[in-house]
Parts: sequence; structure tokens; C-alpha cells
Amino acid sequence: MDIEKLRKNAEAKGFSFKYFATAREEADYMVGELTGRSVGIGGSKTVDTLDIYDRLCAECPDVAWHWKQEPDGARERAAHSEAYVTSANGIAETGEIVNIDGNGNRVASTLYGHKYLYIVAGVNKVEPTLERAVWRARNVAGPLRARSFDKNTPCVKGELRCYDCSSPERICRGMSILLAPMLSTEKTELVMVGEELGF
Repeated sequence: MDIEKLRKNAEAKGFSFKYFATAREEADYMVGELTGRSVGIGGSKTVDTLDIYDRLCAECPDVAWHWKQEPDGARERAAHSEAYVTSANGIAETGEIVNIDGNGNRVASTLYGHKYLYIVAGVNKVEPTLERAVWRARNVAGPLRARSFDKNTPCVKGELRCYDCSSPERICRGMSILLAPMLSTEKTELVMVGEELGF
């Protein structure tokens, strides 16, 4: 992974970019950025690992996260928050950001509805090309997430890869690719950490 290549390409596409050596530094930065704002959080093992939820609840007027609160109400509030925080399933060194979702709330919020969007990710999410980032999202992140939920899908029962299944428990149902920041978002920032985080 070439972090400087990623930085250069992400910034050339219009993304803001931050890099921190450790998850603790990244977490402190995120709390500082989000203090005083309403915050929505997408389903994300990376965000969970940063352990910022309780800190944000103490510093923000509203924090909505369906992993920590009643899911339907939290998703609705998150959709209308000033800032949204999630991770990525794949990031290309060429600057694109890939996400796959089951309910659609996370991919929808990376595309529309927020003044500020923060994509937090570990270096394990980075691939050299967009094609490889899509491959990673489908064949690594998706199956690992399905396994963490113990879904009844081929990627849980078989080898680690996407089977493009028709299981009713399939969690990979929609994909978004940010080629550049959306025009409706004032700030879209890719916040990288030099550690492996999430799936």
C-alpha cells in the first residue's frame, strides 16, 4: 500500500485526507471534528473499534447508531444528521471508495443527506486499483461481515469469497462507489490509520 499515492489521488479527486499512525490518534481527531454536531454512524466494525460512541454522546447534541440504539429510529435519525461517519469495504490507491450494504442506509448516507461525511479506515482496506477495491469489498469484507453475523449464506459456510448468492440472508445487496465527493456534501474526508481495522 502506498499511502502517499492514495493521498495524492484522493485529494486530486476533491476528497479531504488525513492519516494517523494509530487508531487512538484517529479516534481523538474524530471526536474533535464531530463535537457539537449531530452525528449518524453507519454499521462499521472499524468505527466500533475506534471506541468513540460514548465520547461522542458526551460531546454532541445527538448521536444515532443502530448498533447501539433501537435500530429503526437510529437509522432514521442518522439519515438526517449533520455529519455521518462510516468506513469503507475497499479503497483504491487511485482514490475511489467502495461500500456494500444490506439495508441501504450506509450506502445512501455516503451519497446524500449530510453536510459532512467521514470515511474512517485501516490500511487493510486499500487496494491498488478500483477493480481490486471492488473485488475486496465483495470477496473479503462482505463474507467476513456475513460470518460475524453468522448468516446462512454460502460465503459463511464455504470458502471466503462471494458466491453472488440468492440467500434470503444475503447482506451484500447494494454497492456504492465514490468517484469524487458528492456535490451536496460540504466536506468528504477519508481518514486513514496505519493499522488494520475492521473487515
